Amino acid sequence: MKNITAILVDDEISNLKGLQKKIENLFPEIQILGAYQKPEDAIVALEKQEVSMLFLDIQMPRINGFELLSKLTAVNFQVIFVTAYSEYAIEAFKKSAIDYVLKPIDNDDLVIAINKALDVIKLKNESANNLKLVNLLEENISKNNKVIIPTQKGISFIPQEEVLHLEGYDGYTKIHIINGVTITSSYNLGKFEKLLSAKFFKCHKSHIINLGKVRHFENEGYLVLDNEYRVPISKTNKKAFLNLFN
Repeated sequence: MKNITAILVDDEISNLKGLQKKIENLFPEIQILGAYQKPEDAIVALEKQEVSMLFLDIQMPRINGFELLSKLTAVNFQVIFVTAYSEYAIEAFKKSAIDYVLKPIDNDDLVIAINKALDVIKLKNESANNLKLVNLLEENISKNNKVIIPTQKGISFIPQEEVLHLEGYDGYTKIHIINGVTITSSYNLGKFEKLLSAKFFKCHKSHIINLGKVRHFENEGYLVLDNEYRVPISKTNKKAFLNLFN
């Protein structure tokens, strides 16, 4: 996980120092970039630098915690509200806070809130890294001649000639391979349609086939693949398919 950074905001200096000490003792890996009594100063700092977490008091003079968030260009960090008023909890969650901690701060509550935030940050980092890798690979798809398949466990690289067809369902895609293995990807079929080479043909709204694996065309509306699997072909795509062989 990349460096985790945090900013603390509370109008009471004793609360700031106490919270900072707890975080430093419980999570020494978190780098505290600043602790601010004035919300205005915190807004300037948050706009200037990338932050992983914001520990934010709600009840403050001039600008309360919710108002502070509304003044930011973007809230792309995890927010943990630190408040003495439990009635703010519901509104805090509406503001997409990862959690809230009541004052006086209990160490166990603080640990739970921070761990929840760290879990979210980790997932976001992994997704971002996977996306960067996929984008890089997509740029070279014609060179590596492979179908790139992001999955929950990582990324699979399958030679195009081994892919029989792709089947979309409920926003996911099943990739059927010649050895009988099926790989499920979180990418929808439309995403794969943009990535695949001209060797593939979308014969139905839920199916893309490898043209090199088609054994037979059935007039009633099916394509039979090398593994004898029958894939439906829509009426609107029949003519386009047959024209490929004229």
